[in-house]
Amino acid sequence: MIVLDPWFYATAIPAVLIYGISKGGFGGALGIIAVPLMSMVIVASQAAAILLPILCVMDFFAVKQHYRHADYGLLRGMLPGSLIGVALAGLFLSVTPESGLKLLIGGLSLFFCLQYIALGADKQKKRGTLSAWFWSLMSGFSSTAIHAGGGPASIYLLPLKLDKIVFVATMAVLLGVLNLFKLIPYSLLGGFNQTNLMTSLVLMPLAPVGVKIGVWLLHRVSQPLVYRLCYIFLFLSGCKLFWDGGQTLLQS
Repeated sequence: MIVLDPWFYATAIPAVLIYGISKGGFGGALGIIAVPLMSMVIVASQAAAILLPILCVMDFFAVKQHYRHADYGLLRGMLPGSLIGVALAGLFLSVTPESGLKLLIGGLSLFFCLQYIALGADKQKKRGTLSAWFWSLMSGFSSTAIHAGGGPASIYLLPLKLDKIVFVATMAVLLGVLNLFKLIPYSLLGGFNQTNLMTSLVLMPLAPVGVKIGVWLLHRVSQPLVYRLCYIFLFLSGCKLFWDGGQTLLQS
């Protein structure tokens, strides 16, 4: 059995394609729109569970394309904090009701919008070890909660003024490792039931398509324009989720 609601596919198909494009050519940060977008039709926990196997397939293609250019020195400094963030998020999700998850997703979505605005005025300074651990932990947490690890990781990586190819490659490897570890808490939380896995399988062919489009766009499209459009949609969906979660809590 799969999800049959046509409105689900109206959000899931563009969400998966945008995530694939993001992984292939934009460092993964645009993927933050996927879970909030799908959560407007199905519950957030189900949206995240359906996406994770698809993301693992995307990671295979993205890492295969970019791994030679990744900065493995940076990755060694980021992975420990990121994996701690995955574990903390798994514990958090195990005790959080759906209304709380909507508030979390809405709040993180709005936070990432503010982060995007703030980075536009960033003076591009180098960051220290403490900053690396903090933003890596936040990356692991938000990646596990709503598959949005690219946002916090970008706060640390962008000021380092990495070459665009190195930045995309480093993000691809980081998020690829995180997604493999996220399979553990998602399995323990029962996210991989038959309906979710079959729905993932239906959407799976879009994974390499999105990544290939992202690789093609890497040298051809203005990243600021794409980011602005996606963050507008992220802001709108974040506002709705935050409002819905707050209303549910007030009525309970």
